[in-house]
Amino acid sequence: MRSPRSVIEVRELSFSYGAAAVLEGVSLEVEAGEFLGVVGPNAGGKSTLLKLILGLLDPQSGRILLLGQRPHEATRRIGYVPQYPSFPRDFPISVEQAVLLGRIGRRSRTGWLEALMPGGYTKADRQAAHNALDEVEAADLAVRRIGSLSGGQLQRVLLARALVSEPEVLILDEPTANIDLRLESDIFDLLERLNRRMTILVVSHDVGFISSYVTRVACVNRTLVCHRTDAIDGQVIQRLYGEHVRMVAHRH
Repeated sequence: MRSPRSVIEVRELSFSYGAAAVLEGVSLEVEAGEFLGVVGPNAGGKSTLLKLILGLLDPQSGRILLLGQRPHEATRRIGYVPQYPSFPRDFPISVEQAVLLGRIGRRSRTGWLEALMPGGYTKADRQAAHNALDEVEAADLAVRRIGSLSGGQLQRVLLARALVSEPEVLILDEPTANIDLRLESDIFDLLERLNRRMTILVVSHDVGFISSYVTRVACVNRTLVCHRTDAIDGQVIQRLYGEHVRMVAHRH
């Protein structure tokens, strides 16, 4: 039975690329207001699980509900920050224009084309872009070319692009993979504040670090097991990664 507070429901999900099984019998339920971390070894199925939840891939068995709908029906209610920029860094657009791209998903099927025309964005669109950049503390970057940004600055802009659509659920795939530890803390401090008004699901490689922020950790390695953060210990990590991994405790 689905909980009335459930925003993501995955039941007996399986997926393969050809003959290679990536996910088998995965079940997961994420409630409204949760901050869920997803961890696991490389090629363990983390990014594939995100793509299935987002509707970018179709499950071969099992089912997924996102905000009570099939994934492709709920896309306008989801904010997504990919692991790598989904546009060339040398593409000649400003930060503000990159963030405004996130408003296109809120248009009707005909309205998205109008938005791409010169002057096609509305005053409300531009105000939303300004608000999103301000929230991620990047308002001073609005007129900069996207290709001129550092890794940390770009990550904030991609987060603003996800927030500008005013999502109910925010999904992030390795949002701090290419930035240093200080900036990683800044990004997760920001996500912690955003979690006060939206559900967040984040993939990370650093289970020790995210345990300071998230409410639960979903360990994915073909199958999936959820743990409360206080239950994550060396034995859990060794079973997940198949080798000894040193845990580092982070404190704020």
